[in-house]
Amino acid sequence: MLTSQYSPCLMRHGNLPAELNQFVGRESELAELVCLLNDARLVTVVGVGGVGKTRFASHGAAKLQERYCDGVWLAELSTVRDPDLLEHALAEALGLTDHTSRSPRDALLAHLEERRLLLVLDGFEQLVDACAELVRELLRGAPHLQVLAVGRRPLRIDGESTFPLAPMVDTDAVRLFADRAAAGQPSFRLTGGNLPHVRELCRRLDGIPLALELAAGRTGALSVEQLLQRLDDRFRLLTGGSRGALPRHQTLRTAIGWSHELCTSEQRLLWARLSVFSGQFDLEAVEYICGGPDLPAEQILDVLGELLAQSLVVPEDGPAGRRYRMLDTVREYGGEWLAATGDTDRLRRRHRDWYLGLATWCELDWFSPRQSEVAARIDSELPNLRTAMECSLEFPGDEHLAQYLAGTLWFYWAGCGRLSEGRHWLVQVLEAESSRDTSRLKALWVLGYVAVLQGDAVAAVAALQECLEEAEQAGDATAAAYALHRTGCLALVTDDMERAEQLMRQAIARYGEIGELNSNVLMAQVELAMAVAFRGDVPQAAAICEEVVAVCEDHGERWTLAYALYVLGYAHWTRGEMGRSRELLTECLVINHAFNDLLGTVLALEVLALVTLEEGDATEAALLQGAAERIWPSVGLPLFGSAYYSGPHVLCEERAREELGDGSYERIRREGALLEADDAVARAVHGPLRRENPPAPAPQGARGRRVDVVLKASESPELRPDQRA
Repeated sequence: MLTSQYSPCLMRHGNLPAELNQFVGRESELAELVCLLNDARLVTVVGVGGVGKTRFASHGAAKLQERYCDGVWLAELSTVRDPDLLEHALAEALGLTDHTSRSPRDALLAHLEERRLLLVLDGFEQLVDACAELVRELLRGAPHLQVLAVGRRPLRIDGESTFPLAPMVDTDAVRLFADRAAAGQPSFRLTGGNLPHVRELCRRLDGIPLALELAAGRTGALSVEQLLQRLDDRFRLLTGGSRGALPRHQTLRTAIGWSHELCTSEQRLLWARLSVFSGQFDLEAVEYICGGPDLPAEQILDVLGELLAQSLVVPEDGPAGRRYRMLDTVREYGGEWLAATGDTDRLRRRHRDWYLGLATWCELDWFSPRQSEVAARIDSELPNLRTAMECSLEFPGDEHLAQYLAGTLWFYWAGCGRLSEGRHWLVQVLEAESSRDTSRLKALWVLGYVAVLQGDAVAAVAALQECLEEAEQAGDATAAAYALHRTGCLALVTDDMERAEQLMRQAIARYGEIGELNSNVLMAQVELAMAVAFRGDVPQAAAICEEVVAVCEDHGERWTLAYALYVLGYAHWTRGEMGRSRELLTECLVINHAFNDLLGTVLALEVLALVTLEEGDATEAALLQGAAERIWPSVGLPLFGSAYYSGPHVLCEERAREELGDGSYERIRREGALLEADDAVARAVHGPLRRENPPAPAPQGARGRRVDVVLKASESPELRPDQRA
């Protein structure tokens, strides 16, 4: 029986980033924010750009984490421009993986319905109407949800409490300036001699944290007195904007413009060119996109270092390594300067070309030991990849590049839990006219693949049939092979095993004819093994998967390997070899969980429950079935509505009910359904007495948070149990 230590409310979750430097001041404002969150379900922190809204809200939310048993989650929305991607961005922030054909909004509502959590929404100004409508619906459908929004304007929906964040008071402003100046220049100290000048500087910058930090970044080269003198010059030069603009808006622009004036010509040029990035970027991308005769690539590191020293660019370390980001206000200022040079379109195309190349490399590298690194890289580059697709759709004649990019990212849409967003882009790019058949055909079969995985047979048939017919006409053997393969997947999940086997064998033969070998080809073999096993030949299925395992090990491939292990684990169960079956299924489960592959996770749990029952523990088997039951709604129709897939579950339930009795079985199953996926996997891997141990480590190079690799129903069907005695 479960004890309280397994209650999901005892597991703290969230994704708030660690603070890289000291949070200074704002004690009274933080206390006021806490009071507001005691009474209101929606609090919106508003204020001028640069006033520190994001840092203040994140710091306040971190102090309240113990309140929320399901965690505090930050969704950064500033890089999202398309309202249709808003739900995807929230799902991504929440770590929600949903493979069903339901809308992302419905998936969010289902996920949040019973959870007690705080959702922090940052940077929604460009999507205020869509965000307001979504927040209203989420709050209505999730009674325990609270939202802390951060922006320059309120959402203006019922129940909203607005918290205007003012610039820092004098004492806090001085403390912040001194702290940041000392961080960049360790010898800096507040003294009786410089304190009056620091106070005057803080007053002249209206206590705006961004302006203060930019000024502090200059103390290595200029004294505070010199800063004041130059600030005087910049005030006279740069405050002549709109007469109706608020003084603090003018001051912020002055502070940024002042930093711009203090930059060298190379630094200004790089600042302007960096504005084409969305979200994070790395040094290699900067060198390629921003380099040129006027800014040689070999000089970029030094110039970027100067922008970092001035706090115009901030470093961020994560699973994808050292990366950089510009604050939105700074990036927008750079974008204005880039537009003034008339170089925006060229830089946007150059940015697009880099990310086309990145996607191409990642597709090739997916079939290697670096799958985890590839997934982490694409995760971090998603805002830039979105921007690249938008760019290709905006420039006439470049639509085929958008189709190429959306199709090339098949491994991310299908393998990293991004089915809904992938379908959004695939539908959008295929609506554009294009004369490039190859790119369009690839987008078509990938759309069909995604539709199969979402359980949308009608859309899948339409896309795959169109792809196959046009590929045959165009003589595109590669697209034809993939269309056949994914049509076989559709037959597999709809229980037409004879046709599934026939199509899989045809596709594998065509792959061989064109020399194709990658994760897709290996998965076709695993799917063939599934169809063969469903038709009653488990030994042949096992032999096929043994060959797949050997190839996976040669190439360091893990994605397909997990599913081959799943088939082999089931095969050993049919032979009564429970120890070996558990070993294989546990490895399968650990890999799938490390990649956040919900389908592979839940299928492994189902068969592990059956193995656990055979080992004599009906209670634990019922618990694991309950845990699987909680996961299925995020995958799709439980057990795909298939008689073949349902076999292990039905057999396990029948025997567990017989041993435990209906009442006890239902009670234990309900307790298992309280487990989050992390807890369920830990329970299955380590057993009921070792919950304190985390799941086995992710594959080498996996991201800090689990890689979002998700294979769907068509790619890992369960085998029909042949032995029920």
